[in-house]
Amino acid sequence: MSMPQAVTRGKFTHSGFTLIELLVTLLVLGVLSSAAVPMVQLAFKRHKEEELRRDLTTIRDAIDAYKKAVDEKRIATSPLDSGYPPDLRTLVVGVVDATSPDEKKIYFLRRIPADPMATTEDNAPEDSWGKRSYESEPTDPQEGSDVYDVYSKSAGIGLNGVAYRDW
Repeated sequence: MSMPQAVTRGKFTHSGFTLIELLVTLLVLGVLSSAAVPMVQLAFKRHKEEELRRDLTTIRDAIDAYKKAVDEKRIATSPLDSGYPPDLRTLVVGVVDATSPDEKKIYFLRRIPADPMATTEDNAPEDSWGKRSYESEPTDPQEGSDVYDVYSKSAGIGLNGVAYRDW
């Protein structure tokens, strides 16, 4: 686009854009922004999925560390227990180290991350996750007396085509 020529009327010089030039500029900006919006939405979804993947790994590693501590007899349990934590909060609150003479606690998480795909933010972070007990089937996860695994409660589908619940 070329700059409009200055128009001289009397002593004053007027220059500016015509209405057509302004409309064309707005049209071009509208087309560019409509192309950018889906890309921004995709980047946002990708970021949330990465956060979900990281949070699941963090919680699952903490559950595995708890089970390892039980297997190493660092946590006192009943022979009937599965060896997995009774709830997610236990991973943050900690448990007494049975091998420590001064009863120090073992901590597995600093905090429980909230499910980034959860639709409500009113709940406590540990309530945002679905929990699977050791006794439940992998295809039909149910809560029970312990936490063997966690999963997202979201009904959404990931960019990879797999439901978030199945990650």
